[in-house]
Amino acid sequence: MTGSLDTSPIPDYASLHRLDGRLLVLLGAGNGIGRQTAHALTAAGARLLCVDVDKDRAEAVAAETDSVAYVADVTHREEVRELFTYTQRELGAIRGVVDIVGMARYTPLAELDDESWDWHFSMVLRHAWLAVQYGGEALAEAGGGPLVFVASVSGLTAAPLHAAYGAAKAGLVSLVRSAAVEYGPRGVRVNAVAPGVVWTPRVAALIGEEGRERNARNAPLNRVAETSDIASALLFFASPLSSYVTGQTLVVDGGVGVKFPYPTIGGAR
Repeated sequence: MTGSLDTSPIPDYASLHRLDGRLLVLLGAGNGIGRQTAHALTAAGARLLCVDVDKDRAEAVAAETDSVAYVADVTHREEVRELFTYTQRELGAIRGVVDIVGMARYTPLAELDDESWDWHFSMVLRHAWLAVQYGGEALAEAGGGPLVFVASVSGLTAAPLHAAYGAAKAGLVSLVRSAAVEYGPRGVRVNAVAPGVVWTPRVAALIGEEGRERNARNAPLNRVAETSDIASALLFFASPLSSYVTGQTLVVDGGVGVKFPYPTIGGAR
């Protein structure tokens, strides 16, 4: 079979990961995955606002990456509203938002009380909802851009002691899909990365080296994720390389989730 030759233009693929001069807001920048993501985004040329609830951590990461530090509790509506107002007023048009905020308290389902349930939904989901409302609007006003979250495999499968955390992360995955549909016509792409066990400072303190070795043996890639592995996936979603991807949750778990049987082991992001 013959036909006309393909003469479609060839993009400069090597430059599509670059974020040169683009202003991004990073929520939860001060530690672990957030710190690595700050380095990934600025290495790609982004200008960055490093947001954290801890002033010392925000300033430390901002100093490392030649960025601007900002202190806020992003589970509070008024603080998120002011954060994005400040950024647009003082730094210019926002071209991307990356939200890595999240934490779990491991509790049996039967022992969960109202305070713990509400805490998980605030720590895992409420800030993402606010980031969509204020960050999504800021991106739409600037002509579009990426809005990226950190979900979890706990929101896609299940693990003991993760009921509230997993339910909130499942809500985040659903929020990503809904936001992608609503904001897509305005140029906003909404995606998430779902890690499994990641060797953050908190996880290291929680499960120790024995837990790390056990989780590594369970992974087809024979290791536990480093924070840089998650930062790399977030950089992909924040960059023009993913310009036609929206509403997706990318699992970054070393292949654990595709195994059968799935043993009961400790640890989470």
